[in-house]
Amino acid sequence: MTGAPGTADEWRGWRASTESALYGPDGFYRRPEGPAAHFRTSVHASPLFAEAVARLLCRVDEALGRPASLDFVDMAAGRGELVRGVLAALPADVAARARGYAVEVAARPPDLDHRIEWLPEPPRDVTGLLFANEWLDNVPVDVAEVDSAGVPRLVLVREDGAERLGEPVRGAAAEWLARWWPLPAEEGLRAEIGLPRDTAWASAVSCVERGLAVAVDYAHTADTRPPFGTLTGFREGRGTAPVPDGSCDITAHVALDACALPGAHVLPQRDALRALGLTGARPPLALASTNPSAYVRALASAGEAAELTAPGGLGDFGWLLQPAGIQDPLALLVDVPDHEEQ
Repeated sequence: MTGAPGTADEWRGWRASTESALYGPDGFYRRPEGPAAHFRTSVHASPLFAEAVARLLCRVDEALGRPASLDFVDMAAGRGELVRGVLAALPADVAARARGYAVEVAARPPDLDHRIEWLPEPPRDVTGLLFANEWLDNVPVDVAEVDSAGVPRLVLVREDGAERLGEPVRGAAAEWLARWWPLPAEEGLRAEIGLPRDTAWASAVSCVERGLAVAVDYAHTADTRPPFGTLTGFREGRGTAPVPDGSCDITAHVALDACALPGAHVLPQRDALRALGLTGARPPLALASTNPSAYVRALASAGEAAELTAPGGLGDFGWLLQPAGIQDPLALLVDVPDHEEQ
């Protein structure tokens, strides 16, 4: 299956190939079963995640002075799981003023609440919270690899996943590599050129007139860049080789420090969720005797919270928080430095 016209033996950069494979007419993200059939995000792991995001929206609401209309924008909404959960978890007084938007290339689910708008692009002039959970890792990027002469070259790929090296990396892409992911002159080292993600994030942030934009993703920073990149695939719940034929997800971790605009904060998911009330603490054992059902429910909730904040797992996700016209609500609760201007 392919997402755009072309031949199976055509060599293209990973960015163009991924764009077709994920978002073309027959692409992975347009398939009827939805991404949840192939991989599990924090949204799918537990309703506690949506509840935490709802609490963040309430903090944004307070910082905005409780406006008459409060926006929640769910970027890369899948089948609307997060926006549904967030709106359902809001207190009644906030829910009465809230407007939900789901941004997704796939068709609108037939069972989605009619009050949630389904859009291909984020709305403009947002007053509230724009939340992008595992969106940037699916913004397609080109891959560079160092050749035998120590020169970074674009990696070309066929629809069957076979690769070869193309032209040297030049222009803005080369400048991005030099600034954010410099490659030593060692054959075989690889990097994902994150410039399209920087641009996509800046565009999304520009839609927020007042409020907060948040990007959540597996991420790395300048001091932890992986030497051979992170490009991979997912199919039916398992990791697989990235093959750009529309049959699997194609993803790569995000250089969130490159995406960050002045005034942003980057922190681990475990810190963000703990600041929003998720501790993962086990309920007191005495509750098992006085109220066994409540103990079992609390124990299950603690287990879900622990999964969302676990080191080596979902807790290692990065949260990029970009305030617009307000103070970052989590900066008041978590000791994190302002991102320096680039």
